[in-house]
Amino acid sequence: MKIDVKVYTTPVCQQCNMTKKLLDYNKIEYEVIDLTEHPEKLEEFKAQGFAAAPIVTAGDKIWSGFRHDKITDLVHLAKSAERSNEQA
Repeated sequence: MKIDVKVYTTPVCQQCNMTKKLLDYNKIEYEVIDLTEHPEKLEEFKAQGFAAAPIVTAGDKIWSGFRHDKITDLVHLAKSAERSNEQA
């Protein structure tokens, strides 16, 4: 099972850069989407109450800002899925 991870960013965003670096360090694949190029997504996220970039979607999970705890949970989930695939 591969987790579909998307990182919605804005230009010159330190929290976005820290999020991407931590995902890279943990070898989590993700897609980067610039919110300035997708204003409809920005409005959608604002309507859901998200106000800070990055906004990360990972499967059915979603969070905003740099969240080390959420990324750590994602890493554990990815490793667990990897082990399950190896045993199958």
